[in-house]
Amino acid sequence: MVVISQNPTMKIEKIRDDIDLPIINLLNKSEAMKEMVRACEEYGFFKVINHGVPQEIISQVEEEAAGFFAMPGPEKMRAGPTYGFKNIGVKGDVGEVEYLIFQPNSSPFLIQSDESNKFSSAINAYVEAVRKLACELLDLLMEGLLGSTPNPTTSSMLSRLINDSESDSVLRVNHYPPVDVSTDSPRIGFGEHTDPQIITLLRSNGVKGLQISIEDGVWIPVNPRPESSFCINVGDLLQVMTNGRFVSVKHRVTVQPCESRMSIAYFAAPPLHATVSCLPGVAATAPMYRSFSWGEYKQAAYMQRLGDTRLNLFAL
Repeated sequence: MVVISQNPTMKIEKIRDDIDLPIINLLNKSEAMKEMVRACEEYGFFKVINHGVPQEIISQVEEEAAGFFAMPGPEKMRAGPTYGFKNIGVKGDVGEVEYLIFQPNSSPFLIQSDESNKFSSAINAYVEAVRKLACELLDLLMEGLLGSTPNPTTSSMLSRLINDSESDSVLRVNHYPPVDVSTDSPRIGFGEHTDPQIITLLRSNGVKGLQISIEDGVWIPVNPRPESSFCINVGDLLQVMTNGRFVSVKHRVTVQPCESRMSIAYFAAPPLHATVSCLPGVAATAPMYRSFSWGEYKQAAYMQRLGDTRLNLFAL
């Protein structure tokens, strides 16, 4: 069904609920590889099940995160600069969200208000598990792109960037408290944007709200089921590295009237000095984007508004 609505900026939008993202079973690696490539080309998003991340690790970090966000505001502020709310960008973007941001390669990796270190320990275990999954997915995607006889050096290029000791990967925990949505217009928890990194691995607590846009002005709600799945999406860097074959699509989060949404996103990124360009053997056509470092792109991306198409700055 297609629903036409008007958002607070007076733009006419279409909401399509007749499209479901592919759910890919990682038990069958050869079939999963083909399905992931197709999904990255068509949607820029897909879900994975049987992903190998232990449920006890997921449950522990979700339990600790829920406990943190349930604390009074002054106590949450003790988490230091990792905690924030409402303001979600340096250029005035705001949302109905509070969040924690961690640099997994930073040391020591602790939350200042976590006297027992239980939350910090849970985060560390979670990061280790999802980093491993991210590397597996990237290796499969590269193998699928390069064909049946890939160069091992090239096929593992992206996972080596993620495993690098200077990787600039980020973990972000978002909490969207329920709000009054008695008006006709939906409330935006996190505005439309693309993820600038290579790939994102997202877990949610089973509450809806995530929407993707593969066509301007058309939004597709993402079903949060199955709850055991991870939602995976292509980042800007992966679009560049595949010369536009994989698409980094805009997405957003709307808040719900009765339920709290919590999500945990692992943004897999290379070191700041790493060069980003079209990977060898991936595309026969001329490069669509000039080469740049991740540090250069990150600086440019975060100096723009959330919804800006940042890749245009680097297009040839």
